[in-house]
Amino acid sequence: MGKDRSARERVRSDAKNGANQSQCNGDLERKIQSRRDRQKLVLWRSPVQTFYYFTLELVVLLRSYGSRIIKYKKMMAALLLLAAFLLLLYNMNGLHQSYVLSFRKQFVWCAYWVGLGVLSSVGLGTGLHTFVLYLGPHIAAVTLAAFECMSVNFPEPPYPDDIICPEEEGVTMSLWTIMSKVRLEAFMWGAGTAIGELPPYFMARTSRLSGQIDEEEQEIEDLLEGRGKSELGYLDKVKLFVHNIIQRVGFAGILLCASIPNPLFDLAGITCGHFLIPFWTFFGATLIGKAVIKMHIQKMFIIFVFSERHVERVIKLIKTIPYFGSSLQVPFKEYLQKQKTKLHHAKGSSAPTESSLLSWIFEKVVMVMVAYFIMSIINSMAQSYHRRISETSLPKKALKE
Repeated sequence: MGKDRSARERVRSDAKNGANQSQCNGDLERKIQSRRDRQKLVLWRSPVQTFYYFTLELVVLLRSYGSRIIKYKKMMAALLLLAAFLLLLYNMNGLHQSYVLSFRKQFVWCAYWVGLGVLSSVGLGTGLHTFVLYLGPHIAAVTLAAFECMSVNFPEPPYPDDIICPEEEGVTMSLWTIMSKVRLEAFMWGAGTAIGELPPYFMARTSRLSGQIDEEEQEIEDLLEGRGKSELGYLDKVKLFVHNIIQRVGFAGILLCASIPNPLFDLAGITCGHFLIPFWTFFGATLIGKAVIKMHIQKMFIIFVFSERHVERVIKLIKTIPYFGSSLQVPFKEYLQKQKTKLHHAKGSSAPTESSLLSWIFEKVVMVMVAYFIMSIINSMAQSYHRRISETSLPKKALKE
């Protein structure tokens, strides 16, 4: 009797384990299939469904943020009172108007570059490469003008909207003088990129505190517990390197990853949030790395490349390209000559408005990149809603089976 009972219990236990194993395998297959379906949810494959899911995700986010704002009634009331006071101060005549206008000009200028920095790294879709599209060309324009005018004391206005040479020009120009001219906008852009890295940190931190695991965190766990390092691809090895250096070194590791061009820095934010690294440790290292160290490296590179002798040398080298060198050199020489002529027009007079082939091409490239950025936001939010409904539907399917 005892042997028969133990045998029946063993059979029941094996059956239960087999059922659990099959359920786990079924859940894994459904997750894999859900991820595949989510990756196919893009505008150029399923435009109607993608835009529909994007709209639903937008409604969910607006409701979520709206409910959070309502919880902080006192803070919102204080902000509204402050905004009303500043608006009244701005519209009131008095001796303070000169200071108000100066503050507004500086505030708008800083907010503009901070916003561009946030768009570059916030993780909406692919991110907008605002350094290449905005800050880099601005620094290059200031550099070319500085060497042509031998001065950075450009008349304001029209600077920064337009650059013309001052009446009194110098005789020498240094790298440090140009760096100091663009230091504020470069720092603000770098600070914006640091702010844009906060969402992955807070999302991972919230998931860890609530006991849930995000898809990106699960990917890291799979890399750590899965295949051997020899079987990993290059990208997976880089992800593991970023994860390990931040986990072991802490502040210095975050600072190192933030100070170099690193497209995988989102992983640093996820790692810091997952391991509950203090906010100021993460944000402080990110701010110093991106807004101070990395920004100075990028500034020096742009100023060095677009200094007068290097630009002229590059234009001469273009001519050495076989077959097409001479024809390619012409638009670059014309563009450079037009920019130099434009710098020397008198203040208050109309500047030459002839558009060159290079400026036309650059404008179209900017339009294409902005359009792709908007499409990537729509795709990303649609996939987020697909993930949201998949996470709620998978447990129901498991219960039915």
